[in-house]
Amino acid sequence: MKLFSTIILTIHLSGCGEYFSSEVYVTGKIGEVVVVCDDAIWKSSFRSDLDSNLTRFIMPYFPDVATFEPIHYTKSNFIGAAKRHRNVLFLRIDPNHKGDKGKIQYRKGVWATNQLVIEVTAKDYQQLVETFNSGADEIHSKFEYEEWNRIRKHFGSKQNQDINKQLKQNFSIHLDFPNGSKIVSSRKNFYRIELPLASRPIEFVGQSKQDLGTVFSGVMVYQYPYIDSNQFSLDQLLKARDTMLKYNVPHEIPGLYMGTQYNDFVYPEYSQTTNFSTTIQGVEVRGMFEFKGRYRHSTGGAFWSFHFIHPKTEKIVCVSGYVDAPSTTSWTHAIREIQAIWKSVTIV
Repeated sequence: MKLFSTIILTIHLSGCGEYFSSEVYVTGKIGEVVVVCDDAIWKSSFRSDLDSNLTRFIMPYFPDVATFEPIHYTKSNFIGAAKRHRNVLFLRIDPNHKGDKGKIQYRKGVWATNQLVIEVTAKDYQQLVETFNSGADEIHSKFEYEEWNRIRKHFGSKQNQDINKQLKQNFSIHLDFPNGSKIVSSRKNFYRIELPLASRPIEFVGQSKQDLGTVFSGVMVYQYPYIDSNQFSLDQLLKARDTMLKYNVPHEIPGLYMGTQYNDFVYPEYSQTTNFSTTIQGVEVRGMFEFKGRYRHSTGGAFWSFHFIHPKTEKIVCVSGYVDAPSTTSWTHAIREIQAIWKSVTIV
């Protein structure tokens, strides 16, 4: 009888989100942060600080791609599956809190595997606002890191051995691709890999649903000789990119090929960065692409690339992902997948 009661209790707690095991995975959509706080805090002027610091757009994409969307819960309705949400932010006012400053605590895997819970605690409202704003950059950075890293781990758990065997032979690198990815174009110095449509969930917007077939994404891997450091200027990286794409990524309509958009509104941006393990130093470039070659051309989409010098081959290697989707569809999930893939690169 005791054993039976224990089993029933365990099942009940698991359903309510109070019982955690390593088999329980996070819930919620990519790009969401559950903010747990009183209604008075959520409806105050502090809300604008939350929105501006958590949303933060990934530039220079159009339409805008928000890093996160805040979703409000009070303590009373933060129960069940909500507790297993991937990103959780607690905003707490505790009159017993001591000190002139509030505190920020980071905890992982509280109610689910790969979950990140951040708690901001202060003695009063004003201190809460000051504490959050002073730590907003780090809070956002922590959530962002966990977001793409969860995807990388998920892709890495189900390796596509065939793709990586060929990448190893031609580029001496390894990448974590979702199962079901396929190589659709392969040349000595250029590969294009399409990602499976099923890697993204169906999203419901209003009365219509997002068809998996409306979002296309993939990754291009290419290389060329390294001569000097001038090749890592933004202009030179884009020039090399356009050359590679012109001869390797034709459109289904003759005469069209993939190129870079140079409109001032979405002009490509770049910055120094590393892969997930910080073993490869390189440059990331984010921008928009379009199909060129004719007076009339079709629309394009977004790209996110990582460029680095291969220590063994002494060539510049570029891992460049792209997303082609309607402007009415959220790009956040697909772009995070691209980020997770180029972040996963390692030398082999």
